[in-house]
Amino acid sequence: MNIESQIEAVRRELITEQREGATMRVQTLAQSYPSPLADVWDAITTAERIARWFMPVDGDLSLGGRYQLQGNAGGTVLACEPPRADRAAFEVTWEFGGGVTWLTVRLQALGADSTQLELQHVAPVDVVPDEIWTQFGPGATGLGWDGTLLGLSLHLAAAGERPDDPEAWLLSAEGKRFNRLSADRWAIAHVSDGADPTAAKAASDAVYSMYAGEMPG
Repeated sequence: MNIESQIEAVRRELITEQREGATMRVQTLAQSYPSPLADVWDAITTAERIARWFMPVDGDLSLGGRYQLQGNAGGTVLACEPPRADRAAFEVTWEFGGGVTWLTVRLQALGADSTQLELQHVAPVDVVPDEIWTQFGPGATGLGWDGTLLGLSLHLAAAGERPDDPEAWLLSAEGKRFNRLSADRWAIAHVSDGADPTAAKAASDAVYSMYAGEMPG
């Protein structure tokens, strides 16, 4: 797989804003895929296909249903808009570790065989303790979302390149290179949202070390 090309293919943004009287951190990632809208929609909403590029999921994926990713987040399907004309979208709660955040995925057809996916993760600032945000910054979740888009990219390309053991791959030279580049890009987004460049660089180094299994004991 071409790590550099995948990193460059993703647009990343971090915005801190007020929503309904609460301060939210909004992380957005977007990537275009060389696949029809209907196929991308099927890949991100069908349990059998989700398990092939992301992780196994149980529950009811229909509107109002409850889902549970094995060993990870669960939540409720808040909105589901199947493909209509050139668009599709869904929104779910993302419940993990006692916190509740929101995930919205939007698809936009760019042509008969091209689709843009936009993933937006909205989290109240009080979901993440200040000391954790200071230490790791947006990369704490951003590196995971980058890995998600990579998995989908490999799946849609039907290249058979998805690692058999994703956790082991993260600790490989290739996986570490991917996460180093992702952490650096999230540092740029962090600065664009008003963070001090030195603090953003320190956070990106810390989150890279965490993903690489190099945190001091």
